[in-house]
Amino acid sequence: MQNNISSDTITHGVRIQVFPEYRPDLSSPEENRFMFSYRVLIVNESAKWVKLLSRHWTIINADGDKQDIDGPGVVGYIPEFNPGESFEYSSSYPIDTNWGTMEGYYTFMYDDGIKFIAEIGRFYLVSAEVTA
Repeated sequence: MQNNISSDTITHGVRIQVFPEYRPDLSSPEENRFMFSYRVLIVNESAKWVKLLSRHWTIINADGDKQDIDGPGVVGYIPEFNPGESFEYSSSYPIDTNWGTMEGYYTFMYDDGIKFIAEIGRFYLVSAEVTA
């Protein structure tokens, strides 16, 4: 189920859902440190085998400051998916304002070696201070 802060995107038959959560237990608002965790569900809804090669994230805080992060795989894995298979993981990221956004893409490869980009739709990092 999608809410107003999560995202659900399908590109080339790969569905990517992201569910963020503010972590007050790991945050320190008085020091401008707001920790957010996010759960990612990747489902291969295509008819082809795919392999996730790399990730690219763009994080923008409430002041408009932008940070790009690139790296291989996700949380130490390079998952492979047959049609109908899924992979779920959780991660976290701190920002220095009480809200912001994240979005990006994964680079995948088909079994024939052709690479493609699967978009990760924008989702929102919103602290309790904003929603209260």
